[in-house]
Amino acid sequence: MIEPWESDDPADARLARGAEGLLATFNAAGVLTAADVHVATRTAALAGETDDEVRLAVALAVRAARHGSVCMDPASLRAGGEGDGPELPWPGEGWLERVAASPLAAQSVVRVDGGMVYLDRYWREEQQVHDDLVARLDGPSPEVPDPAALEATAARLFPGEGYAEQRAAALAAARQRTTVLTGGPGTGKTTTVAGLLALLTHQRGPLRIALTAPTGKAAARLQEAVEDVQRADRFTDDDRSRLAGLTASTLHRLLGWRPGSRNRFRHHRGNRLPHDVIVVDETSMVSLTMMARLLEAVRPETTLVLVGDPDQLASVEAGAVLADLVAGLARRTPSAVASLTTTHRFGSGIGELAQALRGARPDDVLAQLRSGRPDVRLADPADPVALTRLRERLTAHAVAVRGAATGRDPARAVAVAEEHRLLCAHREGPWGVEHWNRQVERWLGDAVGSPLGTAWGQEWYAGRPVLVTANDYGLGLFNGDTGVTVLDPDVDPEDPGPGSGPRLRVVMADGALTRFAPSRLGDIATLHAMTVHKSQGSQADEVTVLLPEPDSPLLTRELFYTAVTRARESLLVVGSEAAVRAAVTTTAQRATGLRRRLAPDAD
Repeated sequence: MIEPWESDDPADARLARGAEGLLATFNAAGVLTAADVHVATRTAALAGETDDEVRLAVALAVRAARHGSVCMDPASLRAGGEGDGPELPWPGEGWLERVAASPLAAQSVVRVDGGMVYLDRYWREEQQVHDDLVARLDGPSPEVPDPAALEATAARLFPGEGYAEQRAAALAAARQRTTVLTGGPGTGKTTTVAGLLALLTHQRGPLRIALTAPTGKAAARLQEAVEDVQRADRFTDDDRSRLAGLTASTLHRLLGWRPGSRNRFRHHRGNRLPHDVIVVDETSMVSLTMMARLLEAVRPETTLVLVGDPDQLASVEAGAVLADLVAGLARRTPSAVASLTTTHRFGSGIGELAQALRGARPDDVLAQLRSGRPDVRLADPADPVALTRLRERLTAHAVAVRGAATGRDPARAVAVAEEHRLLCAHREGPWGVEHWNRQVERWLGDAVGSPLGTAWGQEWYAGRPVLVTANDYGLGLFNGDTGVTVLDPDVDPEDPGPGSGPRLRVVMADGALTRFAPSRLGDIATLHAMTVHKSQGSQADEVTVLLPEPDSPLLTRELFYTAVTRARESLLVVGSEAAVRAAVTTTAQRATGLRRRLAPDAD
């Protein structure tokens, strides 16, 4: 669906001044940006393409990829351009046929498939993901030497009716090469994974196991959660010894990062990963490109388990792979999808709110938020009292983090910082991350004054929570990692040595509490507030969610659900009733063809 951008600035960088024909018309209407126009214009010139409507199709396919779609769906774009939007001269009948017969298609710049227009790269990746998955699903199943022993071990690891869902999912995964394990937070996905790994080691003996996730934070949480589950009484010392030494890594690190390349890795179809079992957590965050790279690197005989929640936000990059796999495989190979539905973790308020969100029931969502329960609350942004309380809560948390950071207790500083998260839909604007990071820093400055005699407002200060925004393989830091700036605990505060100020260190929340000098860190952002997208793969005891205006194109059910399920114990939603209703009733639309490829007979 088209969400036109608007600007009154004639120098807006999104305007393509040299654009002509349909490209100029759609650019002026806020449908295309300058980047879309320039890519279409240049590729058309190189291919000798003169048809204005074909150039428009290329520009719209580029736009679609920027917005997370794998392809351009002409029908949905036309629907989005009607109503309140501008009247646009959409190409008429035979448009896709002209695109398919064009020089750009002949030279594999674009592809027309299933009524969609693809850029060649995404068409190839989608076809590859389909082919590799089908080959795995249609290949031979792993041998089960002793089915009775497998059932008995599963009954021990997943005893009684309380573990019936997890037991069934683990047994299904043990009997096949590929499993998609889905469920909301607290449904026992990690419990299932830990039990499955123990089950597989009993069935097959020692195994090379890889635990992985798209971000460093998600990988660390997966490893910690698996270790926690293994401490349960139903796991014997023998079970624990079989799984000893398991570590989790990011997908980039697992596949083997290559300098100078974002999408090519050391492991590929000609150099497969050596593992017998690979578990991928937070699969909803995996883009189409990364899934293609993973599947081509996995050996056919490897057991692959893709874990995630299809109701969460999809990858920031193009694709909605997990949702497509769940929908497509449920029709093609139902046994490949194991769904967990019973929630065990949340208190009644957060759990019921999440269920109402998944069911798209706005009245029930509002009723939960207004129920008076202490763990789920709604605050009206137009209420000055509510905003005062919000300021007090955010300031108190920032002061607590700073207190721990100046107390030379890095572990405590990290723990306090992880207790609360302020989540925003946008990066910019009055309800965006940048505004609220500055706001909290001002409130912190008012509360504690100039830090340690230095001028307030410096980029680095004790108590500054930070977020890594890009992978740094040299330092072992990955996009999504978090940390806190602290006073160096190894320096005597009475005798800090040479220099005019205190020595600061950034302590990462990685379990090992790795320390870095601030000068070594490049792609870093302040973390008093963060986007909902960046929060995926992590949780906090308390979460505050700032909903934007109801007409925000980012306000969707997937975003709201992801934000809500980041909270372990309590949740505060700051937003109007109209914003809540818009969030519940609006779904993220991504054009893809993967589920159609997997289940071509689906309606």
